[in-house]
Amino acid sequence: MQDKSTRLFYILGAFFIANAILAEFIGVKIFSLEKTLGLKPLNLSLFGYENLSFNLTAGVLLWPIVFIMTDIINEYFGRKGVQFLSFTAAGLIAYAYVMVYFSISLVPADFWIIRNTPNGQLNMQMAFNTIFGQGLWIIIGSLVAFLIGQLVDVTVFHYFKSITGSSKIWLRATGSTLVSQFIDSFVVLFIAFYIGAGWELKLVLAIGVVNYIYKFFIAVFLTPLLYIIHFIIDRYLGKELSNKLQFEATLN
Repeated sequence: MQDKSTRLFYILGAFFIANAILAEFIGVKIFSLEKTLGLKPLNLSLFGYENLSFNLTAGVLLWPIVFIMTDIINEYFGRKGVQFLSFTAAGLIAYAYVMVYFSISLVPADFWIIRNTPNGQLNMQMAFNTIFGQGLWIIIGSLVAFLIGQLVDVTVFHYFKSITGSSKIWLRATGSTLVSQFIDSFVVLFIAFYIGAGWELKLVLAIGVVNYIYKFFIAVFLTPLLYIIHFIIDRYLGKELSNKLQFEATLN
């Protein structure tokens, strides 16, 4: 742990995995982006469906951070580093869901079930099960989309890096994020709602487009953050070690 590169990988990996797990669990909440910003719903029309607005899973707050961390890890630790952390994160997410479903099956204490609140009585067991008991198809879709998105991100990132070399960080990082987020947006909906819930394909495509519009603008908006993180890491590692890690990252 005295080695700077080891500590960097540990910190980036821990932050990456923590955000991935949090994104999965807060994703059960659907929020209105327009109302949150104090705007009127846009009421888009796509594929024959009208009045579509930006009603998004709360997980979109963290997934852009996850993909930024993917690009940073890719920059310094290469394909193998990202793949190791991606499969580790997927395994821990699956483990977390198993533990949550185990906790749901536990018999609640009598005094805990009903909670008095200013708005009346709340059934805590029902609330707990509703919030944490996501459907199996949603879990499968989310995990598959996460892994596919990560592997695509790595591939596209290295493709652009083979062309640009060490320059144009924005192109390889933002470009790979835009491609991987596009695939992620539709894979999770297709598995969770087309296969799992029987939605029409046009509806899945319409909602996927709306989700991707948000992710596209967020990815572009957060591009300067890549340079800030890159600068901080380079200062921490020093020029020699930073260049060494980035060179070795292109080899694996």
